[in-house]
Amino acid sequence: MNFPKLKVVAELLKPITWFPPMWAYACGVISTGESIEMNGFKVVWGIVLAGPMVCACSQASNDWFDRHVDAINEPNRPIPSGRMPGYWGLGLAIVWTVLSLLWATQLGPWAFKATALGLVLAWAYSAPPLRFKQNGWIGNTACALSYEGLAWLTGAAVMLGNQLPNNLIIVFALLYSFGAHGIMTLNDFKAIEGDRQMNVRSLPVLMGAKGAAWMSSLIMILAQWAVSVLLMQGGMTQSAIAVFILSLGQFPLMYSFIKDPIPKAIHVSAFGVPMYVVGMMVSAFALRSM
Repeated sequence: MNFPKLKVVAELLKPITWFPPMWAYACGVISTGESIEMNGFKVVWGIVLAGPMVCACSQASNDWFDRHVDAINEPNRPIPSGRMPGYWGLGLAIVWTVLSLLWATQLGPWAFKATALGLVLAWAYSAPPLRFKQNGWIGNTACALSYEGLAWLTGAAVMLGNQLPNNLIIVFALLYSFGAHGIMTLNDFKAIEGDRQMNVRSLPVLMGAKGAAWMSSLIMILAQWAVSVLLMQGGMTQSAIAVFILSLGQFPLMYSFIKDPIPKAIHVSAFGVPMYVVGMMVSAFALRSM
């Protein structure tokens, strides 16, 4: 039997993609106002659950079911390149699914149910017959909810003793999930040609590169402005201004992106998205006092 090398396994699980759900879980933790020192296990265990467990599983399953598209767009990836032999990619996705569920049991029923839902969305995103990613609106919504909203709400619920967070926390988590839909679209610009050939209707395929660039940017900005308005209404003026200024900082990047979408999408990902996620944490700290 051919075994994949450990570095190839790591490449399949894509550690660089783990940050968003880990950060969102941390935002959920912060937003409750509960003591981090008194709940250290819940914080660390949950962050590992969000990133190296659930997100890694989603990456493995996506790469397995995308192997034919990747053979066109990115043939050097582990599975299409042959460095991940046979059915190892599928096997690792299944094993990581089981491990994620077992890991989640240590955080209580809310975390277990949220993990199960996240895993269902991860498999439905990539695997037939649902294969949500066949439509950019549906697929990116599933991803955004899992990576941001579900992770944020799980962090909050775990810190609150497996209780439903208050309405403000829920609204902020959903708003940042809405904005994350635009972030997910940024990843689709590198795969336009393969997506067209394999009938994957990403937003750049459906709307054209410039149309999708406009939509991605608009969704990101509107989410942040809505958060800023809610913070202002809640008396958190400094936080509201900070989120608004961070959104303005993304404007030059988005302007260049809209003018020349395909090469500039990576610039928004690299320099614009960090400002978006800083705003998430600013909002999380503000929620403690609202």
